[in-house]
Amino acid sequence: MGAGPDPRQGEQGGRSRGTVRVVPHRRRSPFRLRDWRMRTKLATVLVIPSVAFLVLAGVQTAALVGQTTALSDFARQVGIGRQITTVVDRLQQERDRSAGELAELRRAGSEADRDAAVSALRPLQAATDQAVSELRGAAQPLADADASWRVAYGEALEAYDQVVYIRAAVPPAVLNSDTILSNYHRAIEALLNLLAEPSPGEQQPVLTDAVLRYVQLARVKELSSRIRGQLYAAARAGRYDLDDQVTLTDLRAQQLAALGAFRVAATNDQVRLYDRTSVDPAFVAAMKLEEKSLPTGGARAEVLPAPQWWAASEQRQELLRQLEARVLDDAVTRADTVSGDRLRTTLLVVGGIVVVLGLAVLLALLIGRSIANSMQRLRGQALRIAQVELPDALDRLRSVQGGVPTIDVPPPVVRSSDEIGELAEAFVAVHRSAVSVAVEQAETRRTVNAMFVNLARRSQVLVERQLELLDDLEREEADPDQLENLFKLDHLAARMRRNDESLLVLAGTESTRRWNRPVGLGAVLLAASAEIEQYQRVRRESVADLYVVGHAVGELVHLLAELLENATAFSRPDTVVRVGARAEGHGAVVEIVDQGLGMSPAALEQANTVLASPPAADVAASERMGLFVVSHLAARHGIRVRLSGGAQGLLARIDLPAALLAAAPPAELDGPVSPRMLTTAVAGATRPGGPRRPAGAPAPTELPVAGRRPDPAPVVPVQGRPVPVRAEDVLSPAAGAPAAGGGWWSRQGPAPSAAVPAGDVTPAPPATPVIGGTNERGLPVRVPMAQLSAVTEPARPEVAAARDDPDPEAVGGMLSRLYSGVRRAEAEETREIILPPSGGHSEGGRQ
Repeated sequence: MGAGPDPRQGEQGGRSRGTVRVVPHRRRSPFRLRDWRMRTKLATVLVIPSVAFLVLAGVQTAALVGQTTALSDFARQVGIGRQITTVVDRLQQERDRSAGELAELRRAGSEADRDAAVSALRPLQAATDQAVSELRGAAQPLADADASWRVAYGEALEAYDQVVYIRAAVPPAVLNSDTILSNYHRAIEALLNLLAEPSPGEQQPVLTDAVLRYVQLARVKELSSRIRGQLYAAARAGRYDLDDQVTLTDLRAQQLAALGAFRVAATNDQVRLYDRTSVDPAFVAAMKLEEKSLPTGGARAEVLPAPQWWAASEQRQELLRQLEARVLDDAVTRADTVSGDRLRTTLLVVGGIVVVLGLAVLLALLIGRSIANSMQRLRGQALRIAQVELPDALDRLRSVQGGVPTIDVPPPVVRSSDEIGELAEAFVAVHRSAVSVAVEQAETRRTVNAMFVNLARRSQVLVERQLELLDDLEREEADPDQLENLFKLDHLAARMRRNDESLLVLAGTESTRRWNRPVGLGAVLLAASAEIEQYQRVRRESVADLYVVGHAVGELVHLLAELLENATAFSRPDTVVRVGARAEGHGAVVEIVDQGLGMSPAALEQANTVLASPPAADVAASERMGLFVVSHLAARHGIRVRLSGGAQGLLARIDLPAALLAAAPPAELDGPVSPRMLTTAVAGATRPGGPRRPAGAPAPTELPVAGRRPDPAPVVPVQGRPVPVRAEDVLSPAAGAPAAGGGWWSRQGPAPSAAVPAGDVTPAPPATPVIGGTNERGLPVRVPMAQLSAVTEPARPEVAAARDDPDPEAVGGMLSRLYSGVRRAEAEETREIILPPSGGHSEGGRQ
């Protein structure tokens, strides 16, 4: 029997395309390089060289910045030498004048001398304090300078504080001159050490020599100032002490040594500048006075006049001060120049490092982004091919009904000439190969489908011929037992025909049986019941007065028959299957309820998935042909079929769309009464005891009613024997009310219309059946189509046209060509319906 939708026999796994995801075959490990993402690898390739470059550049930059900072501090320390030399000059004047005032106070010691000494020293002390104040302000930005300079600066300030403290001991002259003057010596020496403190480093010998030059000149000036103070004190005292000449001799020797060191370290311009200063008249006058203080020829040294000597020596000191300022300015200029050059070099290097690093990072980002984007586009194309394009192409090739369509393979999304572009080309090549294989499989499947269609239609021809032969045997058979066996064969043949139609559905071909007018939904349900074996268990409940469009009647009968057979096959024989139909919204709903075994939730979900999305034809489809046929027929007509579990058994819900429903057809004249639908109780008139009915068959007088299939062996009074009922008998115009309408269409075309042309008077069917005599047993012989001929006789010509017998060979060739053309048309799976001339017969002789 035809296999019904048999989800209970097994579950077929499947998955929806929308749930397809690319899942790694193993877990990623952050410690394995091959598991890193491409962005991570590109970032690593970028970061490691960048970090190395930054480290090296940072070291170089730090060295340059350190040198620049050191040179900048050196330039500021050299620049503060102006304030230092000013303080030294002020201290030298205050010291030398204090030495003379101390000598005068010791010689006279009067109160007026003290007042005069205080008055003479006070402006000099104020000038020194002002210079020290300026030095403090200039040294404030150097608070974060190197430690040695800060230490030297602190020692100089401490020494100056001692000078401020010792000033009060000058007017009373209570302390020794050497004690008082030694504080001045220490303060000036500390300032000279601070002046020599700036150091540019071993890599800047030019700057080192510049510092050495002005320091040596400052020492020359200091020794000249001490000589001045020593001679001024002797001039104010009016005599030389015992150790004055020794001190003066030592000071002159030190001055010559310092002057020689200066001339060695000084540049030629500075030496020439000193030489020009030394020949200045004021400088020469001071030198001549100083020469007078030298002992010559054993004579004692001359004591110089104090005012003259002070004025002359003060001019010499001013000349040395100007020379010192020019040498110091030259050192400051050199320091500033070198510091500025180094700063510019550092900025250029740092800027170059930043620019190179920025360009490298930008270039790496662009390259990495290009690679990552190409990989991302390639991954997207691969996933789109795997999840969308290739499945869609396979669906198109799987659902093809005519010729195989052309499947266009899109070009690669990456058009570059690198390895990624080659990989994209490889993906496209794989896609193209997969499509080629799918096209070849579609061609093979199309060939197999054509074979299925050919075999199914050949089988249909044989089944039709078998049914015709069974009709002949049933007309001639009088034995009830043999007649019952013939009825069983008749039913099996009808079911074999449905299997052939299922095979056509499996091959993707539409049914060959069509209805040309709307048919009532109740008649459709009754015809579906007549197609199954256990028809007597089907009970029709309330059925709405609805009509189904004619072109969908045959396949809807097939769909319902598969569901009904499934319901009867998987339920106990003592239960019934209830069928109901009602209008719902713009469509209709048919419900089939059985009291069978039921299904598990997983099996129900799987079966509903198959019903919602028809699967491709494969071995599983042939094993569960009923479910496959239902899903494809439902998808073909937009019908929604869903199974659900009920209290007992299973509920199948069939939602018919509004497109399958039609208005009631117009009433037409009753066609000939189908002998398979006529039942009467006069069967006993043909032989005693009447015909034998199969067990469980309804009484012979019953007409087909809702939920009941007509007796497979009703009695036709014309032949005196029962005739089995098939779906085409139920849907025939004589099967019930005229509203059923229409006629059954075979592969060769529709049955002759019973419509009467305008103006013709259609005679009523004969009151008694037309018979063709009696057979050897004395039983009446039925004349096929007798009633139809009686009805349509007035529409035919009264005199048949003369016909000539054709040449057998010509007829054979014509039929051979016709058969060849029919086979080619079936191979192309055309849906065109060829209408034969009125009154033609099918291959089995059945209209």
